[in-house]
Amino acid sequence: MREPRAKVIIIGGPTATGKSHLAISLARALGGEIINADSMQVYRKMDIGTAKPTAEQRALATHHMLDIVDPDEPFNASLYRSMALPIIEEISAKGMVPIVVGGTGLYIRTLRGGLFSCPAADPELRHRLVKQYEEQGAQAMHRKLEEIDPEAAARIHPNDKIRVTRAIEIYKLTNKKLSELARRHGFKDRPFDDILFCLYLDRVALYERINRRCVKMIEQGLVDETRHLLESGYSPKLKPMQAIGYRHMTKYITGDWSLEEALAQMQRDTRRYAKRQITWFKAEDEFLWVRPDEHETMLRRSKKFLNM
Repeated sequence: MREPRAKVIIIGGPTATGKSHLAISLARALGGEIINADSMQVYRKMDIGTAKPTAEQRALATHHMLDIVDPDEPFNASLYRSMALPIIEEISAKGMVPIVVGGTGLYIRTLRGGLFSCPAADPELRHRLVKQYEEQGAQAMHRKLEEIDPEAAARIHPNDKIRVTRAIEIYKLTNKKLSELARRHGFKDRPFDDILFCLYLDRVALYERINRRCVKMIEQGLVDETRHLLESGYSPKLKPMQAIGYRHMTKYITGDWSLEEALAQMQRDTRRYAKRQITWFKAEDEFLWVRPDEHETMLRRSKKFLNM
């Protein structure tokens, strides 16, 4: 007889919609533990710029998959899944409710449905593409990806050197689009049952929240946090150091931008990132879209799903 599968609550959505707050509320109401699904919150020493749950928030509910790698260590969706699935099983085995929360849609999709097989990297081709990226610039390489695979390009930020070059590499090796391979796979390797919520706000309210959050991050010490990372030897070229907030503060620290310019660019890029997140989650059919203030709706639906 097949073992009963874990039942998992998943909360996704764009940045600054209050996912962490709602996850903690649900965890306390349902007897749950939280599993991070934000690709930046896995990094140690990067707290303010990633909007990582505070010590006070973590005291309210058990959190997993935070602070698990250093900024110069490799990490990806495959590693995330391999680490998060056993945690889900452990939480469920204790009679608790696993609650996955984060805005990295790829991590959530991979956790739920696995990964499709891709050709092994071609070192010579990879080196050539990375060199082109560095010489021609992020925007030029992203335009090449747009010509090859507009769907993949819409999901990958131009500054994501690894994913941009990998998508182009896959096309050159297989003559198939990354988005096409993803559709064929279907991400159907479901190891647990789940209910999915996606938080949303109207665009004006969301952008106001984003602008205020960026200001608050600087007030909380994002400049000093970035400076400490640089002084600790972490290259500004590292993928985590190229993330929103850190690359902007680096520009300020090195004297390329004023603090006002760095803030304005950070706010703009965060708004653009939120727009891409919304596009991603809209393409995922199973999410139930709810407003951040619909806690009771989420709680009622979750209890029904959990047979509570």
